[in-house]
Amino acid sequence: MFDVALASADAHIALATSSDEKHPPEHMIDGNAETFWSTTGMFPQEVVIRFQSLMKINNVHICSYNVKRIRLESSEGTDINKFDMLAEKIFEETDSQLQQEEIQIGEKRAQSIRLVIESGYDHFISIHKVVVSGQAVH
Repeated sequence: MFDVALASADAHIALATSSDEKHPPEHMIDGNAETFWSTTGMFPQEVVIRFQSLMKINNVHICSYNVKRIRLESSEGTDINKFDMLAEKIFEETDSQLQQEEIQIGEKRAQSIRLVIESGYDHFISIHKVVVSGQAVH
């Protein structure tokens, strides 16, 4: 198993509903928890991470600030509009601490995952790192 959502593993951001030039969505998959994607203050916000190829994924670890409710979805194909629900979770409020949430999803096949941030503890949220444990489907 390895982090299939890293840019260095040829994953990329296929879609993001907001972008700030100083804090673009690509920062979520650069492997550095010091950089982050910052949203523009409205909900829901979403981002689609496309993997290099079809992967078997087990869990998703998210490092964030002020995320309240999140939904994870996956897609096996290239149709950016066809996603299946993986999980929904309410993150605990952590004041000024980084939220560290691990979401177990069993073993799913996915070409892409979509994170839908449905609400936050503030108008603005940030996602610092998304780690998706998985391996290529052979």
